[in-house]
Amino acid sequence: MIITKTPFRMSFFGGGTDLPEFFNEFGGSVISSTFDKYCYVTVRHLPPFFDYTTELVYSKIERLNKVDEMVHPMVKNTMKYLNMHELRINYESDLPARSGLGTSSSFCVGLLNSFYALKQKKPTKFQLAKDSIYIEREMCQESGGWQDQIAAAFGGFNRIDFKNNEFSVKPINMSEERKNLLNKRLMLFFTGFTRFSSDVQKINLEETREEKNKILKQMLSLVDDAEDVLENENRNLDDFGHLLNKTWNLKRKTGKSVTNDLIDEYYNKAMQAGALGGKLLGAGAGGFLVFYVNEEYQDNVKEALNNLLYVPFKFEDEGSSIVYQVDEFYNLENCREE
Repeated sequence: MIITKTPFRMSFFGGGTDLPEFFNEFGGSVISSTFDKYCYVTVRHLPPFFDYTTELVYSKIERLNKVDEMVHPMVKNTMKYLNMHELRINYESDLPARSGLGTSSSFCVGLLNSFYALKQKKPTKFQLAKDSIYIEREMCQESGGWQDQIAAAFGGFNRIDFKNNEFSVKPINMSEERKNLLNKRLMLFFTGFTRFSSDVQKINLEETREEKNKILKQMLSLVDDAEDVLENENRNLDDFGHLLNKTWNLKRKTGKSVTNDLIDEYYNKAMQAGALGGKLLGAGAGGFLVFYVNEEYQDNVKEALNNLLYVPFKFEDEGSSIVYQVDEFYNLENCREE
C-alpha cells in the first residue's frame, strides 16, 4: 500500500504566461508557492476476491474490470500511461476540487507518485512534473498551462520559467524571516463556488489573441519586480501587495469569464477594509481569493468578508511525497483460480 501527500499551490504572478501558445512565442514566467493544504492518494493492489478488478473512490465510486470502462479520465489515462492494473485507488483532499489551487494537477502528480512507488521506482520531481503535464494536456486534452503540475511536484516558493516547450525552476532566495512575514500578511478566503479550470480556459481562449497577449506581456513584466521585492531586504514588502493589485487588474481583462460582479464586490470590500492588493487564484470564475493585508487591518478584512470562509495556511517546501509505504506479500497470479 502507498499513500502520497501532494500540496496545493498559490499562483501570485505571471499566470497565463505558462500556456504553451504564449510562452513558446514570447517566453513565460510565474511566481508561486505551495502551502499546507494537501490531497492524499492511497493505492494498493486489489486482492483477487471480488467480481471487479479495479476500484476507484473519489466523489463517486467506480468498480470495473477493464481500465477502458473507467469514467474518470485522469485516472484512466494515468493507469494506461504506466500500464497499471488491478488497483484500489482512494482520493481525499483538504480543500474542494475545482477551486483555483491546482487541485487536479496535484491529484495527477500524487497519483503518478503512488504508481511509481508501487512499481518500486523513484521518479525525480522533474519527471513527475513532465509526466503529469503530458497526461493532463495531451492524453486528457484539458486546456491550461504548465505551472500547476510543476508546483505540486517540486513544492516550495519558486520562480518557474517557460520557453521552447521546456521549463526551469528557481527557488526564491528569501530569508525565513521575510517569508514568515509574507505568510502572516496573506489572507485566504473561499468564495463558496467552484468551476472547471479547463472550461474557463476554453472560454478565455475565445478572446482576441492579439489583445490578450498584450496584457499577458504586461503581467509577465511584473514577475521580475515581484521577485526583487521578495529577495531584496531593502524593498518594502508592502510592494508585494501593490503588485498583486496590479496583476489582478490586468488579469481580469484577459477573458470574460475571469471575474464576475460578486467576485468584484468581494475584492472591493477587502480593499476598502485595508488590503493592499489581492487576486482570485486560478483561471477565474470562482474558488479562492488571496489578499495581502497588514496585521492591523486583518480583523477589518475578516469582518468585510464575513460571509466567506477564512482559511489560515502556512507555506510548505516539500512537494509531492510518499508518507506511507508497506509491501504487499501475496502474488496476484498465484491467487487466481485457473
